[in-house]
Amino acid sequence: MLYCDGFATEIAAMNRIFENFSLSHQKERFESIIESVESGVEFKGTNLWILVFAIFIASLGLNVNSTAVVIGAMLVSPLMGPIMGLGLGMAVNDLALLRKAWFNYLFALGVGLATSTIFFSLSPLNDASSEILARTSPNIYDVLIALFGGFAGILAVSSKQKGNVIPGVAIATALMPPLCTAGYGLANWNLTYLSGALYLYLINTVFIALATLITARFLRFPFKHLPNERDELIAKRIVWGVVIITLLPSIYFGYDVVKQSQFNKKANTFVDVEAVFPNDYLLKKTIDAKKQSISLTYGGAVISDAEIEALKNKMSKYGLGDAKLEIQQGFTYLAGPQQSDQDKQITALLNEKEKELTALKSKVAAEDAETALGKQIFNELKAQYPTITSCIVEQAVNNAGSTQNQMWIAVIRHYGKLSAEDQKRIEDFLAARVNSDEVSVFYEDVPPPTPTPSPSPSSTPTPAAASQ
Repeated sequence: MLYCDGFATEIAAMNRIFENFSLSHQKERFESIIESVESGVEFKGTNLWILVFAIFIASLGLNVNSTAVVIGAMLVSPLMGPIMGLGLGMAVNDLALLRKAWFNYLFALGVGLATSTIFFSLSPLNDASSEILARTSPNIYDVLIALFGGFAGILAVSSKQKGNVIPGVAIATALMPPLCTAGYGLANWNLTYLSGALYLYLINTVFIALATLITARFLRFPFKHLPNERDELIAKRIVWGVVIITLLPSIYFGYDVVKQSQFNKKANTFVDVEAVFPNDYLLKKTIDAKKQSISLTYGGAVISDAEIEALKNKMSKYGLGDAKLEIQQGFTYLAGPQQSDQDKQITALLNEKEKELTALKSKVAAEDAETALGKQIFNELKAQYPTITSCIVEQAVNNAGSTQNQMWIAVIRHYGKLSAEDQKRIEDFLAARVNSDEVSVFYEDVPPPTPTPSPSPSSTPTPAAASQ
């Protein structure tokens, strides 16, 4: 008897727990729920202007990469109305509500695209911010967010205690940002952004409507039967066909996101544990999960080919056997296609210094060539005129008149007199030697070199003297 009483107590406790999950005691009247949904479906007057202003707010937030502004636009947006109307219309077979919701949904889509396209066409900021990029690659997780957000939304509408659920659902499902991102793609003729954002908007639409449909059926909303069973079967097939067609691509994208996340985790672990070289510092790490590649740039001592090969052999231990590893050393990474502003500044500075170094090398080479030419000319003149003691030959600029001309100047030092005929012969020789008609020759008469006295022969002692 005591056992039966204890069991009954446990059953009663379990019933009280399950009673907490019951929706019946807080459920609004069906007529009030349907009326509330219908009032949010239509876009005219206040609702329409709120939609336009919300689109401008969201577009501004995306343009300046402000998360707070984008969230504010989600709170203002009335886009949930026609989507929940679509779900409820299908759930209760209310064709009038379904047509009204479908018309207003398409109207809101057109207004949103047109407004955001106009904004981004006029905006001077054309770079795709991280807020925009986040809405161009939807996946299965966006499906789950839209589905659970739709469940929360229709339950809030169906309850007497609505609280602050609807604003939270508006933020979670994020209907406004993808619509504005599609406008950005349209304004910049970027089909990838346009298609990705519209797909995300479609995912949100379909699964919020699906959650509304499921919840309405679960709560046993009054059902309006179609004239015959065949029409009802066709309607059900259309609904589930749209759901499946929308769901399948998102599953693939979600799988791709998981794969990329796993690759990034493995690659970071591999780099942190294995890609450590003594006397080297990792300057830059680039991991591309889509291309399955890892690019590492080091500064410091030169890493040998054997060390690089040994590092590549360790990749399979981390599940990266099919990945590509690229090792760069020094500043070679600056030549890569993806450069930051700092990289570009360093590259420009290095190019400028390289040009200066090339110019200096050319100047030194030209001066060396002139020096060698002067020595050769001196030797040739010395062979013909032994009285010449030195010869300097240099190139100069002639600024006479309005133009600048290159000319050659020669300074010849000699002792004794050179006849006018000899001077003329020397000048013709120099003009032919330097291949220029602009040659000016200056002669300097210097004293003849002083002859060096020859050493006197040393006296050799005679044998007689040596004997003494």
